[in-house]
Amino acid sequence: MYFDSIPNIEYLVKPSKYPFTQGDFVKAKNFFKRYQINEDVFSYAVFFKKYTIKDYDRLDLIAKKYYDDPFYDWVIVLTNNMINSAYDWPLTREEFNQKLSDMKTDPYSTVHHYETLTVGAGYKMEGLDVIALQGGLTVSEEFYNGTYTYYNGTASQTVLGNQISRPVYVAEYEEKLNESKREIFILKKQYLESFVKDFKRQNSYKKSTDYISSKLKTTNF
Repeated sequence: MYFDSIPNIEYLVKPSKYPFTQGDFVKAKNFFKRYQINEDVFSYAVFFKKYTIKDYDRLDLIAKKYYDDPFYDWVIVLTNNMINSAYDWPLTREEFNQKLSDMKTDPYSTVHHYETLTVGAGYKMEGLDVIALQGGLTVSEEFYNGTYTYYNGTASQTVLGNQISRPVYVAEYEEKLNESKREIFILKKQYLESFVKDFKRQNSYKKSTDYISSKLKTTNF
């Protein structure tokens, strides 16, 4: 279903042996013509529902569940801007543990990066607590081993970097990355037909010097 909607491109293949002046046109799918979704659409919750991918979920099974057709799995791929579903899909717990086991260095003792903790300045402005350092920022090992100075409302205060930041080990980083892939958007079924029509419309060629039909154009590269 997805590949049927992708337009074709016809390109000239030159021979590598005599006669060099002759060539054949080869027809192929034009995957460079990628469908673009307006990012603003995700702010309209009415079009989508959130779904948490579970271990052993598959795109075709989710499509079957929500659209009654496993061949609409490509809709889920596009509406979530997945480039490589093998990479953009979360690993199962078994696969994840195997990935950690296969690493050359110990993922539980190897630092991936350092991350700040939230530090309150100790005073308020306009009734709100002042934040001296925002948490969750990636910082260097130098920051972690150094000092940090901030204003506490009355004077400057200096603290050790390892008191306001922490090491994030490879295992933790990888697990957080893997878990972040579990939250996806499912286009609600009542909007599926309109989405498919728009996809087909955007994947049709407009008339130009290379135009042959709405589904085929030629090029000399």
